[in-house]
Amino acid sequence: MSDSARLAVRLTPRGGRDQIDGWAKDPAGRLFLKIRVSAPPVEGEANSALEKLLAKALGLPKSSVAVVSGSTARLKQIEVGGLSQNDLDRRLAKPAAFDLS
Repeated sequence: MSDSARLAVRLTPRGGRDQIDGWAKDPAGRLFLKIRVSAPPVEGEANSALEKLLAKALGLPKSSVAVVSGSTARLKQIEVGGLSQNDLDRRLAKPAAFDLS
């Protein structure tokens, strides 16, 4: 993969449905994408559902999306292959700067 991009995600397992809930800021002001999946946090099921949901939303194969850190935490780092950081931010409508206080 020549291009790859990173994304911070806060995952809510057993969230009732698979859905991207939008952008938020942590207390330090860093942006993350809120995502919920119906899968439980057991044996990687929630992470797998997250990768599948993001791949579908981005129009990429599931193999292009991977949890690269935080596999057992709510806040995760995701690597997306096949897209530049700008393309990823644009496809997910990442705001350049906003106030979510």
